[in-house]
Amino acid sequence: MQTLSANWQTFLIASRLYPLMKEVSVGCRINHRLPDIRSLRWYLIYTSTLSLVKNLRRKLMAQAKNGDTVMVHYTGKLTDGTVFDSSTERDPLQFTIGAGEIIPGFEQAVLGMNTGESKTTKIPVDEAYGSHRPEMVVEVERDQMPPEMEPEVGQQMQIQQPSGQIIPVMITNISDSTVTLDANHPLAGEDLIFDIQLVDITA
Repeated sequence: MQTLSANWQTFLIASRLYPLMKEVSVGCRINHRLPDIRSLRWYLIYTSTLSLVKNLRRKLMAQAKNGDTVMVHYTGKLTDGTVFDSSTERDPLQFTIGAGEIIPGFEQAVLGMNTGESKTTKIPVDEAYGSHRPEMVVEVERDQMPPEMEPEVGQQMQIQQPSGQIIPVMITNISDSTVTLDANHPLAGEDLIFDIQLVDITA
């Protein structure tokens, strides 16, 4: 069962209060009299509720579009179900659609979503981190590694090119004389599955 977002829960509560508040307000106007203190209090609550309902309705019906800054919760999985990342235990991910801050397939999945909406989408390799490129895998002699370093498979490190560019790599194999470094993204060559919830459209 899908869990309602906090915005939707507030909207439903406010919507239920709205008719009761409206009845008090209309009654005061029809009788052409000033409301007593209790009625006035209800009238003020009514006007606040009306504003809240309108604002929430406008926000909840807004669809994410190119150029919007959005906040999303997500869980990323491989096709075998292995979870490789999730935001559920931390703050939502914030990014601007179309700014190239995240992989293209994720941006496309968020486009058109409403605030509070959840969906599951499969992102193919070419819209994720691309294919695994063999030319980005190199073997280096162990004596070229930092002398204080004890290399391990899965270890991540950075290599600085002569141009000054920093390239992140991962150690994928170790022999007596060489260490294999892979500069591909760890998720290169993988189709990805994301559970996405659009938390908010902030701008």
